[in-house]
Order: sequence, then structure tokens, then C-alpha cells
Amino acid sequence: MKVPDESRWNYEIAWVAVLASFASVIAFLIYFRSGEILLYGDAVAHINIARRVFDSRTPGLLQLGTVWLPLPHLLMIPFLISKAAWQTGIGGSLPSMAAYVFGVAGIFRLVRVTLAASGANDETARATAGFAAAIYGLNPNSLYLQSTAMTESLYLALFVWAVVYFSEFVQTVLGKDWSVESRRLLWKCGGCLAAACLTRYDGWFLAMVIASIVVFVGWRSGSSEAWRGAGKFLLLLAAAPALWLAYNGVVYGNVLEFANGPYSARAIEQRTAVPGFPPHPGTHNPVVAGLYFMKAAQFNIAEGALQRLWLFLAACAIVSVLLRRRLATLLLLWVPLPFYVLSVAYGGVPIFTPSWWPHSLYNLRYGVQLLPALAVFLALAAQYLISVAPSNYGKWVFAALMVAVVVASYAAVWQAQPVCYREAWINSRTRLQLERALADQLLQLPPHSTLLMYLGEHVGVLQDAGIPLERTINEGNHRVWKQPSDAEGLWERALADPGRYADFAVAFEGDSVWQAVHARGFSSVIIIAVNGQHRATIYRTR
Repeated sequence: MKVPDESRWNYEIAWVAVLASFASVIAFLIYFRSGEILLYGDAVAHINIARRVFDSRTPGLLQLGTVWLPLPHLLMIPFLISKAAWQTGIGGSLPSMAAYVFGVAGIFRLVRVTLAASGANDETARATAGFAAAIYGLNPNSLYLQSTAMTESLYLALFVWAVVYFSEFVQTVLGKDWSVESRRLLWKCGGCLAAACLTRYDGWFLAMVIASIVVFVGWRSGSSEAWRGAGKFLLLLAAAPALWLAYNGVVYGNVLEFANGPYSARAIEQRTAVPGFPPHPGTHNPVVAGLYFMKAAQFNIAEGALQRLWLFLAACAIVSVLLRRRLATLLLLWVPLPFYVLSVAYGGVPIFTPSWWPHSLYNLRYGVQLLPALAVFLALAAQYLISVAPSNYGKWVFAALMVAVVVASYAAVWQAQPVCYREAWINSRTRLQLERALADQLLQLPPHSTLLMYLGEHVGVLQDAGIPLERTINEGNHRVWKQPSDAEGLWERALADPGRYADFAVAFEGDSVWQAVHARGFSSVIIIAVNGQHRATIYRTR
């Protein structure tokens, strides 16, 4: 079995990265010029969580808050120091774009090395890897998400590279003792998993799955060296979740604040649930939850009947992988499926698709987590069909057909607009309308005036207007470890006596600022009403 040397891989991967960089920049410029990189409310929130670490009346790492994991925000901070990069959203896009390039390169290396190790010839491994990287890198939804400050691109890059290093680790220990090289690969895998655990909770589930396999491999090996290596690997994986649990425990007095606190997915679901109806499709029903997640994945790669064709070809490739032992690690790319089944069924995470009730678009972007699996397994299906073709002519026919499937699928997605873009656009229209109107009014206020404002839902107002967050007194300006509230905190004191601390109050009907000021007789500067949004009022408090 001849495996190409690492210098060859590095050369090929470098070219893949260069091509992916071109695709990344072109996609970003298209969406940036159209003003569409800040459509997702979550993208705006991620940017401003990072910004408030240094732009706040109470700056510091505690501004990272809870629920969302900290790594994406920490990576954005250097790019958001520039006011222009903050206002435009570019500072949040740059880490996503870099992660996208690494993700494409990772898909290429994963397929290239794994096929070479399984006995495929060099040309076949390179062509299949290139096809898989193209499927992943040219996906319209992936290209949109990497143009934004969303966390999907970063997590997918870490996910893919964790599988890359784990797959190469497994190849080195099959039938052999653990060598220095195998331990080095396992540590690289652990580093990627630890970073993934600080990016999205998907990483926690992935880490548990891979940790279980490492323990099994160590047990099968039976050597003391294997057990030491596995033990160190487990400690590395446990460090990231333990750090986050400790942070929540120390700061919020509840190690599971991110899971059951007032801003968790479960709490939001309970507040918005309609009595007598399930909170969302798939609640306590893993089968329905799985169907909704798979439907979301299909919308991320194709439209119409082509969706089912992708799943059929991927299923055929799974069967072929099960028959080849050295390709088995590629099955890890399907780990998002059980994770999201459990999340939708029992974690308070809803997914709505336009095809099924309630016929809307919400969290469909979660389906992009299966893009690595679908890209790799479609490429493997193409490689298998070409390998069994009876003639060279048949090989070219099969190759052309598989390329046609991808081109037709992505063309249909572009024609209908990528579903992640549609989801962001549909759910942002009224929010953006309100925020732009309110931003225009805030710019008419005296410069350097102080604002009392709850930033939870509409921090984009300040970003749009270019008003520094430190000019506001907001819900982040108190000691969060003082539960249930901080009587001496700036936020609580300002709510109790708005006129003493702020020049103006920006209240959204029903929020904490509105409750504090609407009955005090303050004169309103302007009231802005937009259908589908809570009415916004600017009050003069002095």
C-alpha cells in the first residue's frame, strides 16, 4: 500500500486553500455589497457580545455572558476594535471566512489520506478528495454563513479537523503499538475537540463519542502506553467543558446556567409555548425530531426531488464504507444526526421547515452540520460507481452524472435563494426596519448623551448608529453573581432612578426599561411602531 508523502499533501492542500479563499472573498463581497451579512439577529448579538468586552461601562470577560460559548467571541475581539469593522459587521465575518477555508482544506485532507490508507491509488484518492472539497466549499448555504458572524463555519472547521487527526491516528495504531506519531495526532485531535467544545455544544457530544472510541482502542491495545495516552487525551477533552461549567458556577451560582437559566433554549421555549400544544414538532419524539433535522439538512444541499437523491447516494456510500474497515472513521461525520435528534426532542431546540408544519423557516441552518457528511459520502458514492464501471466510457459517464447532480442541486438552491439566507432575511425584515428607524432618531440626540436601554433584542440599533456601547447603561452593567439582582449594580440603580443616571431611556414595550419609565411621567421624544415588533419609545429622563 503506497501512501503519498506529507509534503505532497501539504502542496495539494495549499492549492485547495487558495481556491477556497477566492470563493470565500467573492461570496463575502456579494453579500456585503448587498448589506446582507447582518441579517441574522444572532450574528449581530455575537458581534456585540465580543465588542462589549472592551466597549462597556463595566468592561471585562464577564461581558461574555452565558448560554453562548466564548471562543467565537474571543476570536472576533481583535477585529472589532475598529469602529468601522464593528458597524459593518466585517470584524465578525473575518474569523468565519478563515474557518471556512480551513474547513474546505480539512475535507480534502480527510478524504485524500483516508482513501490512500485504504489502498486506493493516488489519482483516485486525489480526485475523490477534490470532488468532496468542491461539494463542501461551493455549497451556497456554507458560502452565505461564512460571510456572517455566525458560529457554524468555525465549528465545522474544528469538527472536520478533529475527524482528520482522529482518522490518521486510527490508521497509525491499527495492529501496532502507540507511537510518538500516533500520540501527536491524538493531541492535535484533542486540541480541535477542546476548541469545538468552546464553540458549540455539538462539540461536547462529538468529544464524548471520540473519547469512547479512544478508550476502546486503548483497551484493545492493552499496553500501558496506550492507557497513558488515552488518559491524557480524556483530561484534555474534559478541560474545556469543565472550564465552562466552573465559569457558570462561579459567576452565576449555577453550573448549568447555560442549559436551564432564563436565557437558555429551554426557558425561551417555555415562555413562548402555547398552552395545550407541543412547543415544537419533535418534542419528546426522537423519530419526528430526526425527520425534521434531516429535512433541514436536505434544504441545505438541494431543492425538490434532488434532496432524496442525495440521501440515497449517501446511504449507498455508507454501506460501502461499512465494508471497508479503514474508512470506518468517516462515519464520525454523521455524529450531528443523533446530537440534533436529542436536542430537538429533549433540549428545547425547534426546527421549522417550509415543507412541514408550521411551514416556516427557523433554525434550518442547523442542517448545514451534515454538510461534511453529505459532501464526503456523495464523493465516495461517485468513486465507487466509477470503480465498478465496465469501461472507461462508463467511468466518464458516471463521473459526469455525479457532477451533474451537484451542479443541478446547487443551481436550484441559488435559484430559490440559499435557505440559510432566506431564513435570515424573512426573520429579520421587521427587526431591521425598526432598528434603522430608531438608529436614525438616536443620531438626532445630543452627542455623548447617556442612554438607558435593554440590549438583549435590539443591540443592532447602536451598531447601526455607531453609538459606542459604553454610552449606554444596560443589563450587562451589574454583578451577575448577585442573584437574583444586584441592588448596588449600575443597571438596577438606573432602573430605580432613570433621571439620575441617564439622559434618555430607550424602551421597547414590555421590557425592563419600559416597565421602569412608562409610568413616571417622562416626556416621550418619539414613538416608533413596526408591525411584528414591540413598539419603541425614546424618553427624555432629564
